[in-house]
Amino acid sequence: MIYLNLELTDRCNLRCIMCDQAWNDRVHDAPDRHMSEDTWRRLLEGLEGVDEDISLCPHWLGDPTVHPRFAPMIRWAFERNDDNRWFRHFKLHTNGVLLDRDAGVDTLLDCAARPNQAPDTFQFVHFSLDAFGADVWERVKGGGGRQRAYDNVLHLLEQRRVRGLSWPKVTVAFVVMEENRDDARAFLDHWRHILDELGDGPQVLWDWPVEARDSIYFRGLNHSDQDRADRIHREVLLELGLIDDPAQARTMDRSF
Repeated sequence: MIYLNLELTDRCNLRCIMCDQAWNDRVHDAPDRHMSEDTWRRLLEGLEGVDEDISLCPHWLGDPTVHPRFAPMIRWAFERNDDNRWFRHFKLHTNGVLLDRDAGVDTLLDCAARPNQAPDTFQFVHFSLDAFGADVWERVKGGGGRQRAYDNVLHLLEQRRVRGLSWPKVTVAFVVMEENRDDARAFLDHWRHILDELGDGPQVLWDWPVEARDSIYFRGLNHSDQDRADRIHREVLLELGLIDDPAQARTMDRSF
């Protein structure tokens, strides 16, 4: 499997305190910008005939839903991917705030439900939420939009069930840090209840999800004081009952 990230945009609508990209005006040492539709199309057309399976993600540092043409660009890709000719899997990372724009949720589920592709082509949507309370959201995410993001995740889950779809799977993610640690229990209880009701029961993880299921993911923080960040992460995992031995959290994957 080839994992291919094609960054639709390096811009983000939030300013998360743990994200270096949010505070950098020249990402990739260049002014921030959106990928053109022509470039997107030519890149995907270039996958024709690649022998190895492709896992495609339109994300790297920015949030792809910020792109003003996000919905039509994603639809175009899926409309031309019959028989998985270009990509075998697709995954999306977003904070969820703008997903309702341009009928974003409908776009994703229409793409997931397309005929003439493997049923699990649209593999998952990873929502970077990182907070439960609105006050904690604003402190950690550097802006508003908490209710919109939560409503958009809920709408996607509800519509997935209405349509009878098994895909995409949903991951709600929470980067553990000092500023939000007291929100972790409420976050877990809230999303566990919803995913029990609208999914097949979530896996609750502290390492990168490897099983194709809905997930609640308590991720460790990358930080200049990594020992302290790891200690806070372990303490929260213990408080939540996700581990019973602090040594369990020392091999976590912080790559996503």
